Amino acid sequence: MPSLLPRFGLAVAAALALAFPAAAQTFDVWSSVAPGAEGMRQVEVVSPFPGGGFDVVRNVTRPTLEVFRPEPGAATGAAVVIAPGGGFRYLTMQAEGRDVARVLAARGVTAFVLKYRTMETPSDDRAHWRDFFLFMAGAARSNGALNLDEAAGPGIADGLQALKVVRERAADWGVDPAKVGMIGFSAGARVTAGALLTPDPAARPAFAGLIYGASFNDAPLPAGLPPVFLAVAGDDKLAEPTVLRFYQAAAQTGAKPELHVYADGGHGFGMNRQGKSSDFWINDLLNWLEVRQFARPRD
Repeated sequence: MPSLLPRFGLAVAAALALAFPAAAQTFDVWSSVAPGAEGMRQVEVVSPFPGGGFDVVRNVTRPTLEVFRPEPGAATGAAVVIAPGGGFRYLTMQAEGRDVARVLAARGVTAFVLKYRTMETPSDDRAHWRDFFLFMAGAARSNGALNLDEAAGPGIADGLQALKVVRERAADWGVDPAKVGMIGFSAGARVTAGALLTPDPAARPAFAGLIYGASFNDAPLPAGLPPVFLAVAGDDKLAEPTVLRFYQAAAQTGAKPELHVYADGGHGFGMNRQGKSSDFWINDLLNWLEVRQFARPRD
């Protein structure tokens, strides 16, 4: 599902940029045109979010990974592919991507921000946002019960390929191929859930974080799931029902997922600072990763 409130504090973002100034490397997820994208003609565009003070990217046909590496000697060997949200119509690359990657890299986790394929949207920004908010109105009425399988398909394929590429090139980044996880936000959580539930256990992430999103259509969950972290705001009526159902279904398989439901924060809190308990979800994620020895202990 899309991110409605990625209004992160500019001061916080600036502080993160100063603390972690190293330029990130970007490379293609697929060695040639992504499967199914051969006939796509839309042109990728960066658009300002209405009134949000930040940009999003949409009409993506060429998936890429942007790499954020820990300081030399600080890496734990763990890596994570990060899938931003945006309702499969756009991607919130900063508050649900790069800002998260910098925090993880600071704790020794090599982070890869995934720019996965999105649906074709109008080239005109005004038309795009009109269509998007109409979609959101319908999504709100559905109580999270949306069939997004067709929209999610290309993104899930890109996510699985991203995991494969990171594992194949693990030595290039000093990564342990057995410690490559995935974290997604909203629609990106749907992408992550798709990778988590893929029939081939070897293709699944070593761990997964589903942030205000999950598998929307209650697909049966397999046994033997890797560790799963879930986070959602209690006032997020778009994603909370889905996240809770996923948690219950995973627990019934014998897995031990970790669930954090924050009192409020709405949908799409990401790395925003809203003066709410959901502001601190990243700390809970880092603690969870540290316990599993994926992240370095806090200094």
